[in-house]
Amino acid sequence: MSMITIKTPREIELMRVAGKITAAARSVGREMVNPGVTTREIDKEIYKFIKRSGAEPSFLGYGGFPASSCISVNEEVIHGIPGKKLIKDGDIVSVDVGALIGGYHGDCCGTFASGRISKEAKQLITVTRQSFFEGLKFARVGYRISDISHAIQDYVEGFGYTLVREYVGHGVGKNMHEAPEVPNFGEPGHGPRLIKGMTIAIEPMVNMGGAEVRVLDNDWTVVTVDGSLSAHYENTILITDGEPEILTMAEDL
Repeated sequence: MSMITIKTPREIELMRVAGKITAAARSVGREMVNPGVTTREIDKEIYKFIKRSGAEPSFLGYGGFPASSCISVNEEVIHGIPGKKLIKDGDIVSVDVGALIGGYHGDCCGTFASGRISKEAKQLITVTRQSFFEGLKFARVGYRISDISHAIQDYVEGFGYTLVREYVGHGVGKNMHEAPEVPNFGEPGHGPRLIKGMTIAIEPMVNMGGAEVRVLDNDWTVVTVDGSLSAHYENTILITDGEPEILTMAEDL
């Protein structure tokens, strides 16, 4: 990865625009998560929304990825390729989106319920989302990256869940993946110190069972080895001289 880029006020304004569109695209996906809908149908609507907003889907063509969003169902952790898969009642569905406008990216994800899900699945989604906010408490000037990481790990493991370790959060800006890496585990007090103007994506990936994952034969989709459910929650944030600003926060999330 390259050096950490500190964004100027002008760049931050551009990232706010990108973030707003990205968050709204995630909401489009969330609304469509229902029994009987295919993952391709969700992706198609996300694509149309991003284009209608004057932006480009960050994921489409990224490293050869064939869609505008990653839609991951149940044991799929990340990078689910939208297709003919029919969402069923009781499924949990992660919708991960990115949008590029004015030269800057937004990146966010949420895991949503299809119909009536189990109490256990509901708790997994809730804990995963809250772990982001536990980490966010340390997204302030003077703390280090691993202070965020440790807070996420401490909270998640308190519920008996595990964290995916092979994939991490990251800086966001002119590139969708920039320095620094933001792991979801680790001891506090390590890594780069947080500075005003940094923009990073914090994205806990939480498994109900073991932490081990593998990549399917399509070379993209990551699944839990034991077939347990996995949830994912992500926002792009800005480090300020006070409270961190969530650039991809939708009102309905």
